[in-house]
Amino acid sequence: MNPVRIGIIGCGPIAQAAHLPATVKAHNAQLVAVCDRSERLRMAAQQVHGATRAYADAAELLADPAVEAVIIAVADAFHVPLARAALQAGKHVLVEKPLADSLASALSLATVHAASQLILHVGNNKRADAGIAYAHDMAWNQLGQRVAYRGWYCDSHARYTVTDNLQPTFVSGEDALRPSGNPKADRRRYLLLTHGSHLVDTARYLCGPIVRVQTQFLERADARCWFSAVTFADGALGHLDLTVTIQGDHHEGFHLYSQHGSIQAKTYLPWFSKSSDVEVFTSSDQQYHRPLAADGYSYRRQIEAFCAAIRGIPQQHAANVSDGVAALAVLTAMTRSVEQGSGWVATKDVAGLP
Repeated sequence: MNPVRIGIIGCGPIAQAAHLPATVKAHNAQLVAVCDRSERLRMAAQQVHGATRAYADAAELLADPAVEAVIIAVADAFHVPLARAALQAGKHVLVEKPLADSLASALSLATVHAASQLILHVGNNKRADAGIAYAHDMAWNQLGQRVAYRGWYCDSHARYTVTDNLQPTFVSGEDALRPSGNPKADRRRYLLLTHGSHLVDTARYLCGPIVRVQTQFLERADARCWFSAVTFADGALGHLDLTVTIQGDHHEGFHLYSQHGSIQAKTYLPWFSKSSDVEVFTSSDQQYHRPLAADGYSYRRQIEAFCAAIRGIPQQHAANVSDGVAALAVLTAMTRSVEQGSGWVATKDVAGLP
């Protein structure tokens, strides 16, 4: 397979910690260009990771015929404008999660993508966690009808000490492009998008579409908690717990109960490069099965799946534009349910679908 020639737009923290080193290590990718308005950021990215070109303007990178595909690693508000421009320039796109900062914006991008023949993946890197991928395959191929699912994502005050030790020392640029205003000022919305997108996408990946949501919200003791009852398209029931931030260790995972077995999993922060601990009980042999899943570098695995898709190899584990839109529909339904006094909200209603 010829390596896919990649340009990375945005050389800030997520690019430095994840996408730049992962692209260099991916066996089927070649980093050819980086782009950032900040000269300090783009020069550091080029020098450390060996890109042959560095651009200050995304339009210049997108016009470069040597670039086949782009990774968009910028603030949420810029995801859709840059992804749209990349598609219109004929480039394949891997865009950081969430797909957009609003459902309406995501739907507009889906329309643009539908008119193309290009690959668009969303950076829900937990799908590239080998343990979670194993759980997905067992859930869909071995365990029969799903009955109930519980998923949780509980971020911790201690997590920031842990990530500071695991991540590189970031290069900063005062002239880097930033959204107008402060996206983090509406703390509730920011946290739901940032962390909730992981929780929701993992649930959909393991159990299929979520068709309705009922959410309770509590803000207390410097913590925000969303407890959501959900119904999946096949009738299975679920509960999603998003709590930010907790006193104690960061923890996330899921339990899935099915007709012919069950799954329990503990997931780690991606900076450990450690696959989830997964145990699958199968009733046919009355045994627990635990994959080794030694390759836990989810960011590299995500890029390799993106490049394989570009070269025509189907990728059942990747999140596509429809997954990105669906996740935002669920998060929007959660918000609307809270606003309406914790009533049930159908995801098709918030997405304007028949």
